[in-house]
Amino acid sequence: MSGDLKAALIERCRAMEIPLVGVADVRRWEEPPFQPWMPEAFFPQAIVPGARSVIVIGLPIHLPVIETTPSIWYHELYRTVNTLLDQYTYRIAEFLNEEGHPSVSVPRDGYGGIDVLLERPIAFFSHRHAALLAGLGTFGVNNMLLTRKYGPRVRFGSVITAAALPPDPLIEEDLCTRCMACVRMCPVHALGGEDYPAGLTDKRACAENSAGLSKRSLSPCGICVKVCPVGEDIDLYGKRDAGALERAAGHVRSYGSR
Repeated sequence: MSGDLKAALIERCRAMEIPLVGVADVRRWEEPPFQPWMPEAFFPQAIVPGARSVIVIGLPIHLPVIETTPSIWYHELYRTVNTLLDQYTYRIAEFLNEEGHPSVSVPRDGYGGIDVLLERPIAFFSHRHAALLAGLGTFGVNNMLLTRKYGPRVRFGSVITAAALPPDPLIEEDLCTRCMACVRMCPVHALGGEDYPAGLTDKRACAENSAGLSKRSLSPCGICVKVCPVGEDIDLYGKRDAGALERAAGHVRSYGSR
């Protein structure tokens, strides 16, 4: 029965043109794949008592757009993808509710703004870790979740449900190549070069940079995401002339922001 429900769920996601979908059993939070791990208060079953599964969906950030970052183009696409994630996860939760399985969607960004992140740089639920436990990717040196299809150029949203859905297997191979491009290119040197979670992003430095970009309508930064060589999307768009890319990025950056 749970297999039939999952098949119906996957079909719904396909109808909404969601390319990445994974399911994690909430018990995976109790057996973390590495240490240090998050406190129990951040577990889905602590946030929603009675939860048995977490559904994670992913939507891509198109490579040519993020190659212009920081830019108004990436700024607007980021907002669009976040809105879609909130809408899609809400619809998935409602589908499961109608099937008799209490479910809730988790907002894509669980904070009020950059000013809040400067004071407390953490949200009440981690979509990245949920995506890891749902078999959608592995962490890279850039502290982002890397996927086979899009590398780190993907945004995630989650649904916490009482439905006992068959979980997806974790990705066992390490997708990070350790090229260190993210470390070298970070404009505020927020990455130290160690594997996650031994090496953590300097969240304050990252948030302060985002605060400055936000005043210019250019946030988020996204440079550690755009320089990552992992992802089939790189092959999709093909090898392009570096000079042409920089000219295009310069043009985009010249308009629509301060």
